[in-house]
Amino acid sequence: MPELTLRLITPDKIVLDTKATHVQVPAVGGLMGFKSRHAALVTALDVGLLSYDSDGKRETVFVSGGFAEVRDNTVRVVCEAGEPPSDIDEERALQAEKRARQRLDEARGAEKSQVDVLRARVALRRAQWRLRARLGTRS
Repeated sequence: MPELTLRLITPDKIVLDTKATHVQVPAVGGLMGFKSRHAALVTALDVGLLSYDSDGKRETVFVSGGFAEVRDNTVRVVCEAGEPPSDIDEERALQAEKRARQRLDEARGAEKSQVDVLRARVALRRAQWRLRARLGTRS
């Protein structure tokens, strides 16, 4: 089956540089999938799970924002954070989720700025997606 090159790049490192037969990204407008010979495009990414098929297996990676570019049978994903499930610290993600929920609870009863509420919601979504990635790998 024809393959794509998948490169996942964060400010800290190259997380992935592999071959895949199918790549799916969490675009801002919903999930988008790519196979070889896909038309060139650039799309903004949301928080979520990037998945790809390689060597007959489905793999997933947590991504946080950024963009994906498809061109010449290569999918380049540049994002703020990209973590394979094995690299996700479950306890840290649980604590981040707890803190975000506490901030949202506090905002309900007080005159909090919209920025604080928005930041807490974004932090909650990131923590939940990290947990989903981490816990999804258990058999």
